[in-house]
Amino acid sequence: MYSGTICSLGTAEQVADLTAAQPQGRLGCFALTEKLAGVSSGLVVNTTCTFVENLCAFVLHCPNDGARKNWISQGCVADDAVVIADLVLKGKSHGPHAFVMPLRKNGALVKGVTITDMGDKTIANDLDNASIHFDNVVLPRSALLSKYSEVDAVGNYVQKIGGTSSIDMIGQRLYSGRTVIADSALVFCRSLFAATKKYADAKDCWAPGKSYPKLSQLPQLQQLFYEADQRLSQLEEFLKKICAALSPSLRSGDPPPPALINAIACAKVKCIETAIDLCWKLKQEVGSFALMRGSGFENLDYLNCCKFAEGDSRILSQKIARDRLGQFKRKQEGTEKEVALCMSIGAALASSKNKAQAWNQQWQSVYQLADLVIDRVVQEWAPRVVAKL
Repeated sequence: MYSGTICSLGTAEQVADLTAAQPQGRLGCFALTEKLAGVSSGLVVNTTCTFVENLCAFVLHCPNDGARKNWISQGCVADDAVVIADLVLKGKSHGPHAFVMPLRKNGALVKGVTITDMGDKTIANDLDNASIHFDNVVLPRSALLSKYSEVDAVGNYVQKIGGTSSIDMIGQRLYSGRTVIADSALVFCRSLFAATKKYADAKDCWAPGKSYPKLSQLPQLQQLFYEADQRLSQLEEFLKKICAALSPSLRSGDPPPPALINAIACAKVKCIETAIDLCWKLKQEVGSFALMRGSGFENLDYLNCCKFAEGDSRILSQKIARDRLGQFKRKQEGTEKEVALCMSIGAALASSKNKAQAWNQQWQSVYQLADLVIDRVVQEWAPRVVAKL
């Protein structure tokens, strides 16, 4: 994410600086998530980067403890960082922008930067996830990754490429991350099922007579192994097609088309929720094996990490539902169930003076609509052919 963001948002000179730093062995980190503006916030950030005209420089600052950058992978050892902060010019917020900066010089933290380990987690304690606080750190004007926009010497915002914003491209770096995380959830699920089946194939179960069946021969487990293979195979094909469609955009640096962005969001939600569902069902069927360290079940919190990383699944589901409502307003068509939900949610929003409150009151319908859209999109990209057990 660190180097990818620089390549996507940086000028030719900034990309050249990155290229020059790599042979020196300098490590980078990507600082987006904050302590109190994280998994359910979308791209909300409370860390500010304010242009000070008499300094002709930015001042990077965490206004409170909740604005500390959190869950920052490689943050405890990184030399440099891409920090996502709210750009403030002449008292006006311009939203999240990316700034590249040194965290350390000659091995020592730069003035105003404090880095600590974020603390023990239920999973992935082998990762050095850091908590980073910025206390009025002065950054040169060149720190802003400025391929698409820049700030001139007197503090004016200058759009360089019409129609494309830095926030769009920050979001683009999440698209590839979402596909990777979705794929990792499927790999985790496949691996857990494979290890469990190996155990179940060797585990004797009591039965009348002298012939003891193996655990894997029990009908409920046979059905679950079959169901898992069917569902995972479809999603693996879905991701394969998404990756093929996304590759040209990653090579060119152009934003993916809206339909692909929507499919990536659907994949992120569906792959992880499917893995959670299947792994939980498997845990209920294999008895004490699921309680043994080394069985793989002790790492199930990894799937929760996937659910919250690179865009919280709940936020993505709400976005999918909002986009579907927008499409319905333009053209009243779709499946019977989608149309019914769009009409119901739309009527509730139209009759209320407080749209946010009405949206919250419709939360169950919102998530139902998102689930319908997700299932339809998966089926359109990778039709599921059900084989006989």
